[in-house]
Amino acid sequence: MTSHPRPPAAAWSTFRHGLSKPVLVVAVAWLGLAARPLRAIDGFEQPPISYSATKPADAVAELQERISRGDARLAFDESTGYLRSVLGLLRIPVSSQTLVFSKTSLQQRHITPQNPRAIYFNDDVYVGFVRNGDVLELSVADPQLGTVFYTLDQRVVEQPAFVRQTDDCLICHAGPQTRGVPGHVVRSVYADRSGQPIFSAGSYRVDDSTPLADRWGGWYVSGSHGDSTHLGNITYRKRPETPEDYDSTGLNQIDLGSRFDASGYLSPHSDIVALTVLAHQASAHTILAKASFESRIGLHREAALNRELGEPADHRWPSTNTILDSAAASLVECFLFSGAATLPAPITGPTSFAEEFAINAPTDAHGRSLRSLDLQQRLLRYPCSFLIYSKAFDALPEELRQRFWTKMDAVLCGKDASGKYAHLSPDDRSVIRGILGATKPGAPTHWVAP
Repeated sequence: MTSHPRPPAAAWSTFRHGLSKPVLVVAVAWLGLAARPLRAIDGFEQPPISYSATKPADAVAELQERISRGDARLAFDESTGYLRSVLGLLRIPVSSQTLVFSKTSLQQRHITPQNPRAIYFNDDVYVGFVRNGDVLELSVADPQLGTVFYTLDQRVVEQPAFVRQTDDCLICHAGPQTRGVPGHVVRSVYADRSGQPIFSAGSYRVDDSTPLADRWGGWYVSGSHGDSTHLGNITYRKRPETPEDYDSTGLNQIDLGSRFDASGYLSPHSDIVALTVLAHQASAHTILAKASFESRIGLHREAALNRELGEPADHRWPSTNTILDSAAASLVECFLFSGAATLPAPITGPTSFAEEFAINAPTDAHGRSLRSLDLQQRLLRYPCSFLIYSKAFDALPEELRQRFWTKMDAVLCGKDASGKYAHLSPDDRSVIRGILGATKPGAPTHWVAP
């Protein structure tokens, strides 16, 4: 294990500057319940979104319908309740388990470094489990509603049911921290010995742009990462203020057994590769929801304005063009990993997650896939998000998808040579075009595999 005598540069900068101004972010910590403050009616609670009033059409809602019809059944286990059954029915791999020990979620009274919260996920659904907790916490990417939240009571009942949660969850999961839409943010904090975040020490929003050195404070991390650093696996007695306060003993940990008792969990690991995928897709889901909501609201308001002013139904206002272009640009930047931090050293996880992640991926004639992991300098071998295959992407308004593909074409064919995409080599652009041309309906027809 490589030790480091002082915090990473970015972390040390936070120590020296702005300690009284922590970054206001919210973890992937479903349903942070609190007294509901007075707030204005969110735009997404009105047509055309009508978030709380609209019936979800997502993977959890579909599973509940199967259970109600008697086509599926949840089995209870004395150790983990309904967890294993839920993961099986939703096709979520156990190897996706990540562990967070900061008190940043609904069941924080149960969460400590000795009793972390486990998060399991696939491309659409996230499941939170706390040992001896009251409920399973679920969130899911709904094609029309962005992130939808549910709980499942962890008690033996004749007909267990997923219960949708709205108001209480939106306190933390639908504000500036989540781009104003129901979504997630992954958070890195300095946690004390009880798991309580030391907010005066600052915190970090974790997404593709976050350097590894600033990630995973308040989380367990298992796997190897060479001489690079992160903030996982460690707690603090007090607010860290000097280089000597930084603890480097949490690096390159394969076995977490000395840090907590893993009995009662489905895995003893918190795979660094799963954590890195989680950081990407949690952010990407929120960006997808933001683009969808803004575009649909803009088009809805334009249609109303056209009716009021007697304009043709297809009259396009400059303001709507601005909204659609901005939403498309944000999606292209996200999906092509614009601004993503490079990995300082290769990362390797201790579980089968990396192998399972690539299974059943759409491939071109050369066997190439957007789920091929790199893990040497970046997450994906071919840096284009696998969420381009998601139902949430396919449900975007047609006008937005058309502009998305136009902007993608400009980047991948070399017409857009801006610095935002300097990380894409000519070969990257060519291969991504080939994969999408072969595997994604709606991609430009002239994209063919080289």
